[in-house]
Amino acid sequence: MGEATAVETGVVTAALLVIGDEILSGRTKDKNIGYIAEYLTAIGVDLTEVRVVSDDEAAIIDALNALRQRYTYVFTTGGIGPTHDDITADSVAKAFGVPIHEDPRAIARLLERIKPEDLNEARRRMARIPEGADLVDNPVSKAPGFWIGNVIVMAGVPTIMQAMLDSVAPKLATGRVMLSETIRAECKEGDVAGPLRAIAERYPDVMIGSYPFNDETGFKTNLVLRSREASRLAVATAAVRDMLTSLNAARS
Repeated sequence: MGEATAVETGVVTAALLVIGDEILSGRTKDKNIGYIAEYLTAIGVDLTEVRVVSDDEAAIIDALNALRQRYTYVFTTGGIGPTHDDITADSVAKAFGVPIHEDPRAIARLLERIKPEDLNEARRRMARIPEGADLVDNPVSKAPGFWIGNVIVMAGVPTIMQAMLDSVAPKLATGRVMLSETIRAECKEGDVAGPLRAIAERYPDVMIGSYPFNDETGFKTNLVLRSREASRLAVATAAVRDMLTSLNAARS
């Protein structure tokens, strides 16, 4: 979906490409997916797909080319550090068919934190940016991310990623924010599955999910309704509350 179409429909979509062998091996536990999902939802961007790929150039390029054709934005995390296996920038450049080179703007930002004599070859790798890309600010460690086309490349370190996300958020096209209501059902999920399905069929424009949990009194269910239309959300929520009352499953 291109940006113009997204704005016209009021829906802006995004995908997240998580890059790194350390995530797939379990050595590092991803802390970015949930944060990015909540952040984007709050500003009116729907995170629709997440993929995790290894530090493999072909895998990164294939995933990136598939995702950037389908979504308004693609965010990537990981693989833009100083080591030999940080290959995200090179892979993005190849996906877009553009050269990559040491960017004077990126060098200048690194020098805000690093002494010229300490700017060794490894650190200079972090200044290699695909041609035509804009830089993404990194107030934490200064090594920038970048934005090319609809692809926004960010660090994998959570504190740095969060700072980068803050810097790009004001520049994103955003759609209508998804509204939600959560209703607690004092019963098991299976007890409301049938009636809930009937309500979902009556209100196909409202997304309805059920999420079981267990507390000190037994099994319960949270029912979550989501819609961009406040009026439709309200009538569907009322229908769910009425259904729970009829089943004696409403919270008192």
